Amino acid sequence: MKYRDYGNTGEKVSTLGFGCMRLPEVEINGEWYINEDKALPLLMKAYENGVNYFDSAPYYCHKNSEYAMGKALKSVRDKVLMTTKLPLETVKQPSDMRKMLESSLKKMDTSYVDFYHFWGINKGSIDHLNKNDLFNEARKLKEEGLIRHMSFSFHDAPENMIDIIDAGEGVLETVLCQYNLLDRSNEQSIAYARKKGLGVAAMGPVGGGRLAAPTQLYEKLTGKESMATYELALRFVLGNEDISLALSGMENEDMLEKNLAIANVETYMTKTEWDKVAVAMEEIKKFSELYCTGCNYCQPCPKNIVIPRIFNMYTYHNVYGLTDVAKGEFNNYKNNPDRGAMPDACTDCGLCEKKCPQNLQIRSELKRVVSVLETI
Repeated sequence: MKYRDYGNTGEKVSTLGFGCMRLPEVEINGEWYINEDKALPLLMKAYENGVNYFDSAPYYCHKNSEYAMGKALKSVRDKVLMTTKLPLETVKQPSDMRKMLESSLKKMDTSYVDFYHFWGINKGSIDHLNKNDLFNEARKLKEEGLIRHMSFSFHDAPENMIDIIDAGEGVLETVLCQYNLLDRSNEQSIAYARKKGLGVAAMGPVGGGRLAAPTQLYEKLTGKESMATYELALRFVLGNEDISLALSGMENEDMLEKNLAIANVETYMTKTEWDKVAVAMEEIKKFSELYCTGCNYCQPCPKNIVIPRIFNMYTYHNVYGLTDVAKGEFNNYKNNPDRGAMPDACTDCGLCEKKCPQNLQIRSELKRVVSVLETI
């Protein structure tokens, strides 16, 4: 296993982190429990193979993840780095942060947490953090030894990560954010985080499973046929020198073993290889007959048709060869009206086409793309 500096925290983290959000579960009489016979050995096996970073949260696995992580790793507590998270909606006053932390520590059966995250915060959270004096509360909890390092996880617009880092200067030490071969939107903000001394953990390194299925993506990008898509995805993330670790939610030994094999390779990607793959990903997209950049200028649609999302599904199929992913996402969109309207709701107003920097014929393209997605 390889280890990297986690920003300026003074910690060395395994390049593969274990996300404890998909641990094996079992349902008994309508209640969900961790399948300890499978989950606990899985976590210990990860540790025995060099993984030292384990990430949980209060609501993972029907609120049982923290308990399972703590129980599995209790005998090696001083040799691992445990993380959990603070849901901001539970905080109405500064003391609520302590209450939530103490609840998590009790579940994990530990006296301290190594990394405590403000969970899924966005730019609007800064006012909430300041109003409830949570940066100062975090300092107090660190001084008491309940928290070793303060962190945040992030799901907002990329540029807003920079504002959060600046607002939390002197308190926030690491960030957990989305980053993978298909979604590099946070790349510049990640570089900024590293420059400011923050460790960066990448969540979704295989695109939430989208890059786990066999495809010809590597062959398309390199002209070679020798690497599974999930391996390409993980190597790409770890090939970015601004990333400290890739956090993978592993639910069985097969997933763990595959990830360990990749994490243990001598070189993830050289800078030259990484640059070539990055450029190739953009180039093959440009040569698609439908080049939507996902800029969102066409939004909002008066009828709530989420145009970039639909075009992106087509890109998965037509450009990257991720046909099963495209089909699954399309069916999910189609069968869940709250995610957006189908293109047949279009009234032909043309507002989207007037705002499109690529001058796409959006209305006709939507009809064509949907007809393809309906039949793949």
